[in-house]
Parts: sequence; structure tokens; C-alpha cells
Amino acid sequence: MRGPVPYIFQMDDAIEIRHGRTADVFAIGRVLVETWRATFRGQLDDAYLDRMSPAEQAVRHMSRRNATGVGHYVAIDNRSDALVGFANYGPARYNASTPVGEIYALYVLPAYQGRGIGGALVRAVARRMVEGGTVTLIAWVLSTNPNRAFYERLGATPVETSIIGLGGHRYEQVAYVWRDLHLLISRDAGAA
Repeated sequence: MRGPVPYIFQMDDAIEIRHGRTADVFAIGRVLVETWRATFRGQLDDAYLDRMSPAEQAVRHMSRRNATGVGHYVAIDNRSDALVGFANYGPARYNASTPVGEIYALYVLPAYQGRGIGGALVRAVARRMVEGGTVTLIAWVLSTNPNRAFYERLGATPVETSIIGLGGHRYEQVAYVWRDLHLLISRDAGAA
């Protein structure tokens, strides 16, 4: 994949989707931890959630930024200049015969969910993948995630399950795949 193509999408007067910057990683860490704690409290080990650190998540995402083809899109609330959501993407973490992209992380603060921000972030990633010659995209989602239907509403299909270890416990995750990103981009065209 080549470098990021400039992309800014104004959802409405309040929310803008843009490429992530190095300076965004600490806010990305905060959004990830706040979202995990709100979404998975009572489903994952609470001690694990309590130990999650925004600074550690920022370091993880900073290290990912240096990998070839990896990037972030972020959602910014223009009223407060706060980062309220993000998508981290890049090449799939498994070998495939054709280029496959992966959404490594997609999180929107609970107070901003249901406004189309997640869909706008996914479509931004899809456009980036298509520009780089990739037409298939995968996202792994915990099977207990109450927001799994979001991926299905965007046209993704569950295709596989696996087990992931988190905090000394094992949890099932589901792979959702978009096999033709052109459909994802054109579907609900113009909708956020």
C-alpha cells in the first residue's frame, strides 16, 4: 500500500473524520480504554479492565503507526476538539493469496455511538484499502460484544471463530468479512 491519501470527511457541523496523527495516540488510548470498560464490564474480567491503561494503549498504537500500510482514522468533535472515536487499520495479520485489509481496532465513545461515526470510520478505511488495491476487509470482534450487529448492518459476514487470551482468560472472537469493499463504499453512499 502507498502512503495515506489526504482524507477529511465532515459528517455534520460537529463531527469530522480525518487521518490520525502522532499527537492523537494518547486520545486514542483514552477512547479505547473508556469504550472497553463501558462495553465489556461484567463480560470480561473486571480486574483486567481496571488494569487497562490509556498510556499503554497509546504506546501500542504508536508502535503500530510505524508498520508499513498501517494507519488510523479519527473522529473529532469540532465543538470541543475532542477525539471521540478511531479506526486502526492495515494489512491482515495472516497470509492470504490476495491483499486483505484488517480493522485492528474500531471504537467510538459510548456517548457518541448511534450517530453514524463508526460507519463513517469503516467507510474511510474501505476507501483507503480500495485506493491501495485491496478489496477485502476483515475485523475480529469478541463474540460477547453487544455491538456485533453493527458489522452486519454494514454488510459484513461472520466467517470464522477463534479464541483470544485476555488477562489470563480465554474468549471467543468472530471474524467479520467484507468481500467487496466497493459495495461497502457505495452502500448507503453519502450516509455517515
